[in-house]
Amino acid sequence: MPIDERPLLETRNRPLLLMAVIAVSICQFLDATIANVALPHMQAALGASADSISWVLTTFIIATAIATPITGWLSDRVGSRRLFISAVLLFLLTSAACGAANTLEEMVVFRGLQGVSAAFIGPLTLTIMFDISAPSKQAMTLSIFSMIVMVAPVSGPFLGGLITEYLNWRWIFYVNLPLGIPALILLWLLLPSRPIERRSLDLFGFVAIGVGLGALQLVLDRGAHKDWFESWEIVIELLVAISAFWVFVLHSRSTATPLFKRDVYKNGNFMISLAFMAVMGIAVVGLSSVLPMMFQTIYGYPVIETGLMMAPRGIGVMISSLLAGAIMRRFDGRILISIGCVIVSLGMFSMTRWSLEMDSTPILLAAFIQGFGFGFITAPMNLLAFSTLDPALRPDGSSLSSLFRSIGGSVGISIIVTMLARNQQVSHADLAAHVTASSLPGMDLSGLPAIGSGLFAMIDGELARQSLMIAFLDNFYMLSWMLLVFTPLPFLLKKARRFGGNSPPPME
Repeated sequence: MPIDERPLLETRNRPLLLMAVIAVSICQFLDATIANVALPHMQAALGASADSISWVLTTFIIATAIATPITGWLSDRVGSRRLFISAVLLFLLTSAACGAANTLEEMVVFRGLQGVSAAFIGPLTLTIMFDISAPSKQAMTLSIFSMIVMVAPVSGPFLGGLITEYLNWRWIFYVNLPLGIPALILLWLLLPSRPIERRSLDLFGFVAIGVGLGALQLVLDRGAHKDWFESWEIVIELLVAISAFWVFVLHSRSTATPLFKRDVYKNGNFMISLAFMAVMGIAVVGLSSVLPMMFQTIYGYPVIETGLMMAPRGIGVMISSLLAGAIMRRFDGRILISIGCVIVSLGMFSMTRWSLEMDSTPILLAAFIQGFGFGFITAPMNLLAFSTLDPALRPDGSSLSSLFRSIGGSVGISIIVTMLARNQQVSHADLAAHVTASSLPGMDLSGLPAIGSGLFAMIDGELARQSLMIAFLDNFYMLSWMLLVFTPLPFLLKKARRFGGNSPPPME
């Protein structure tokens, strides 16, 4: 039986609309990481303390996490067109407001509103790109989306450093305007809408999951600074998160109008894909957040060169994502995902061979290998998940996918930063135990207290550098094995005989 080649939603100019949606999506994904390197400059300009300035990042993350679950309901209630255009308009207005902020309080409020708008843009981008694409074009369309998801967070710190170095930290936010305003005009002219469905809001469920996500993000963001469970604040926040999630699950099973339609949970492919989205968040966002610190503190690269060190990862993702889009139409996507996991794991394992005395060649090669593998994972996973999902469930599915990717990124950053701190302490103690007077043959420091103390300070600094390097290598080992363990799991997915369409395809 021939496949219906009509997209779910018709538009007058699909390529132009895709360009507008992609431009908005790039701005949204970049804003999650682009501000990181500019925090010291913001701190001075806004008169904030070192601890309070972190709320510029935390507020955005928490607001995005809390607002994401309501995307599906709002899309059905007011229409996907109205919601997406409104979210883009709010995003651009708050970007301009963040750039013009003069106090920390103003910045935190505007970043919170920007996070709310970003929460709607992310899931609806995936839904729109799928809806306006004919079945034969959905593989390539999702490959482009997957490429944006992977490349934009990696590029954020580099672009942020570049803009801060040569312009001003305020342009980190203003840069959204020249890209976003033309895109907004095209969206107004070309974007079609899904049918409006008068669906009741599960207010209790939304509050429960919102409280849980907010508490969880606070735990992940502040845990390392508060020494985790040594702080009552972290313990209380974790208990609140667990309790709220438990209440949400029980409530969703009993209510007649759950926040997410129950049929979403019945799709095995989609539920397995959520686990992969979380793992990709850990591996991509978590690693991308700490590698710049490694390049600057251990190898001494400046900000611009540090960003260039991250570039091959994005190039690898771009190449493999486009290849995956062409291959998936003729090749089992599950095999492609497993191959991607092996490639990424090998790239991670090559990083465990890094040393303090090496040039940039191993760094660039490992980054390209990882990026090349990531593209073979994300694009097929999105396609296998969403091609089997009923079109009516796509907004809810996109919301859950975006939510799990965001949580995975936050978990990844927390795990990696915590392991770095603890493993560095352990390694420093182990190395220091072997540094004694007998380890410095031919030198008697007892008669030279001033010179001796200065020398030992230099030795301690080198020990700190060596122990931090060991801590990074330990993290690379962990991530390498994590990806390798996930290699056979794609075969738990059911193979779709055909991709895309306006109804779920048959499964094998």
